[in-house]
Amino acid sequence: MVYLAGLVGLVLILTAEARVGNSSESRFCTESKECLLYDLVCKNDDYEVRHYDSVKWVSTDEEAYFMDKATYTGFRRLFNYITGSNKAGVNIDMTAPVTVKIEEKKKMWGSSVFTLSFLLPSTHQMTPPQPTDDKVYFTEMPDMKVYVRSYGGWMMSLTSSVNSMLLKRQLDKVQATYNKDYHYGVGYDSPKKILNRHNEVWYMVEGEPVCPTSS
Repeated sequence: MVYLAGLVGLVLILTAEARVGNSSESRFCTESKECLLYDLVCKNDDYEVRHYDSVKWVSTDEEAYFMDKATYTGFRRLFNYITGSNKAGVNIDMTAPVTVKIEEKKKMWGSSVFTLSFLLPSTHQMTPPQPTDDKVYFTEMPDMKVYVRSYGGWMMSLTSSVNSMLLKRQLDKVQATYNKDYHYGVGYDSPKKILNRHNEVWYMVEGEPVCPTSS
């Protein structure tokens, strides 16, 4: 039984490390050692479908009227965590991407709660150091399929809203079913990178994914 438990633990560690892998395996991750990896299900110029394994993130919530304000505050809070503001006092490598969970049902002129998350590197997937800030916590994103739209430039409130709208339009056109309560804004680059930036919008697939037809 002890041997079996050890074997199961080893499999879990290898699985986590396999999906948080070397950035050389992704063309989007150019500034970090490790990146969130995925299996491509299908794609065309309009959108793609990806499969992600379950992985652990460090997260924080921030209420604001605009995503830009929330991400600035949340980023600083999470950056403090990975640069030593944790109970172990250790530095943790930055990974990619950074995600922002964005509520869909926002009232006109009302504030929303945005959840910003950093992907934990493979060495901290199983037992990350505990935060010292009570606004920082861990989340586990489930094994999932997502619809993805990619775009360049900077991920801001306006560009994120436009691209989420364009993705929804394509998904509704093919009668795809997806979670309409929220979506993710996904960024891969640091602010100091100017050219060839990469951002994404994710909607979580519900039921069987609908693959895009050839344009």
